[in-house]
Amino acid sequence: MKYILDTLTFLLWISNSAKLPPKVAEAIKSPGNAVFLSISSVREMQVKSLIGKVDLPAPVVDIVMRQSQENGIEMLPISLAHIVALNRIPNYHGDPFDYLIISQAIVEDMTILTNDPLITQYPVKTWW
Repeated sequence: MKYILDTLTFLLWISNSAKLPPKVAEAIKSPGNAVFLSISSVREMQVKSLIGKVDLPAPVVDIVMRQSQENGIEMLPISLAHIVALNRIPNYHGDPFDYLIISQAIVEDMTILTNDPLITQYPVKTWW
């Protein structure tokens, strides 16, 4: 299975939060799954950390590199195809970071690991 993590899901994962359902944690850990984090999420965490909305235990780049090495979470860059696909989907909630993740999930045929009710309104596969 191919999954892309919503930013909040990634933050719950790195903090070992009890709010992350065990089945979602298992999907992230499973070696049979390909798990991706959008570069859009990296930027979102960076911005929110700078303005004090997210308290990260280390610089975001260090966190991402560690997760890549330890858990095989792959970075998903933003391609021109992802940008073009933005024109084909509605923008229900105006979050530019989520909007790009949704576009990437559609183009790459991935399931978004999220419990965000706004994301589930889009024509994209989600799981929680």
